[in-house]
Amino acid sequence: MASQTPKKGSTSNRGFASMDAEKQRAIASKGGQSVPNEKRSFSQNRSLAAEAGRKGGQNVSDENRSFSRNRDLAAQAGRKGGQASHGGKSRESRSQV
Repeated sequence: MASQTPKKGSTSNRGFASMDAEKQRAIASKGGQSVPNEKRSFSQNRSLAAEAGRKGGQNVSDENRSFSRNRDLAAQAGRKGGQASHGGKSRESRSQV
């Protein structure tokens, strides 16, 4: 078993939060690797994913929907997501690869 060093100011040396950062990363990465892409339900069924997204959006009251009140914020978030998923490459540079 790996040694656990208590973090400064902690009252316990047990549990995930008290582990060193490297051990936390190793454990957390296993969750993302546990199910192959082809077995994930949303990757198999776009309508199921869309339905879940709508359901989540309906649970937020109108006054708390920041994107519906701030179009620029929504556009900025969309650009950021696109850059993250595509490495910030333009459509043209992706097609040339």
